[in-house]
Amino acid sequence: MNRTLLLILCDFLLLNLLALTRWEQAEPPPPAQAGAPAVSTSAGAASREDDLLAAMKVSLADERASRERLARDLTSAEEQVRAREANLSQADAERTRLGADLESTRRTAEEVARRAAAAAEEAAASKDRLAAVQRELDEKRREAEEQQRRVAGLEREQAQARERIEGLSVAVRVAEQEKLLLRETSESLRSQVAAEREERLKVQQATTELAQGVGQLAEKSTELSREIRENRPVNANTLFNEFLANRVQTRFTAARATFLGPVTRNVDSRTLLVSDGQATYAVLHVDDTPLALRESAVDWERLTAEFGREERRLGAAQLGFLALDPRIVVLPVTPEQVQALGAKVYRTATDPFRFPEAVLIANGGAGYGEVPFKLDPASARHVRMDNRLLRRVLGEFSPSRGDLVLGKSGELLGIMVNSDYCVVLDSFALSQVISLGAIAPDQPTGPKLEDLNRRWRSLPERLR
Repeated sequence: MNRTLLLILCDFLLLNLLALTRWEQAEPPPPAQAGAPAVSTSAGAASREDDLLAAMKVSLADERASRERLARDLTSAEEQVRAREANLSQADAERTRLGADLESTRRTAEEVARRAAAAAEEAAASKDRLAAVQRELDEKRREAEEQQRRVAGLEREQAQARERIEGLSVAVRVAEQEKLLLRETSESLRSQVAAEREERLKVQQATTELAQGVGQLAEKSTELSREIRENRPVNANTLFNEFLANRVQTRFTAARATFLGPVTRNVDSRTLLVSDGQATYAVLHVDDTPLALRESAVDWERLTAEFGREERRLGAAQLGFLALDPRIVVLPVTPEQVQALGAKVYRTATDPFRFPEAVLIANGGAGYGEVPFKLDPASARHVRMDNRLLRRVLGEFSPSRGDLVLGKSGELLGIMVNSDYCVVLDSFALSQVISLGAIAPDQPTGPKLEDLNRRWRSLPERLR
């Protein structure tokens, strides 16, 4: 509470207390003096009450004035507070607007900088072409100046001939003939000068057309750069290093019961992830799994497959055999599993025969080398790898079935089905599918493996 207001309230209460107190009852009447009249006592009490009432009226008037002054101060303070709140609201609005203007200015500046960089690149290319055109114009200008100097010399010779004609009256006919000859020469030179002028106009027109074509050339530069990158072969070292950073470890486990006891097979191999644009697979040779087609078909009771990188392992739901070649096995990989693995997904080669050489990676990364290959007229699905011309091989290995073949474009060309032939992976259509886990009795693996073995044996001898 305000200190001044507190003092005023205390004064007001004190005055009320004084006003309401009956002093004639609180104090004993003074003893009457001898001979004093009784009227004087009553008159003195009335005079004291009048003085007290007058003092109270003055105090109340002061209090009323103080209250009015405090009310005015309070009203002024409230107006100042409202004015400050309005100023703060206006300042917040101004700050918000300035922030929006600043963000817009920043985006505009970035766009201007980007356009300026693009314009600078286009200007540099245009400057080179214009410099070449300017050099050509300078050459034409020098040739025209030389022609003009020749014309000037001929004109001087013509003047000298006229002087000789005037001075030699004896050789009038000869002079006339020389004059005629000089006139014809002059006309010929004038024609040449006119032709040179027309040529210069054509050059100027060509310069204008070239300047207009600068924009079109700049637009085509991006497309040309992309075509150059697509048609540039990737270094074998780069492809092998990329494979090492993205290869996937696979582990197969197959189990069945026999009269001699349980049989379990564990096979580990390394491969990569490949996609045809629709689905992603881990692709392997059948010899990198427990299901060898060279053996008799048996009914496995349990078959599992895992793939992963480092310590992370993911399970596969099924195992598929490609219709292209029964020896190629694929494990479907879901998009969530691809994201969890974090490995690069290779694309199948859209133009597998763009480069005449491929990079062969043996045994999941044990070695690699550049190998020329040729098309097989008898089989459009296979290409023959020329192992005799194996070049720039790093790591001791002999090409064999199951080796991965990468195109020089960085895409997956296929898998070696034997030591000489590679199957080109351009389709992931499946001929047989085995559900992994516990094998259901109504879906035995024996008949499926027999069908795959029969398809494999039906292939030509060179492809087996």
